[in-house]
Amino acid sequence: MPTTVKVRKTISADEIATMAERGQNVSRFFTNNGKMMQPIQRVNVDFAVPMLRELDEAARALNISRQAVIKSLLRQALDQQRLARRTR
Repeated sequence: MPTTVKVRKTISADEIATMAERGQNVSRFFTNNGKMMQPIQRVNVDFAVPMLRELDEAARALNISRQAVIKSLLRQALDQQRLARRTR
């Protein structure tokens, strides 16, 4: 007896949203294995030219974007500050 393979049709997020708006049950599309991501808030920050040069050098050395360098360094600084507050 030949085996048949079920091909699952990929469904887009827009299609799922439309189904949900119609009141259809869309729970089968969700596994609850992920984590909810907070929305991104854009900010503007002014940097002096020498600091921008340093950031660009770091970005080039790490082969990542300037924005990624800024985020990484800021994350490290915030983590250090949180750790320092806990150990007081």
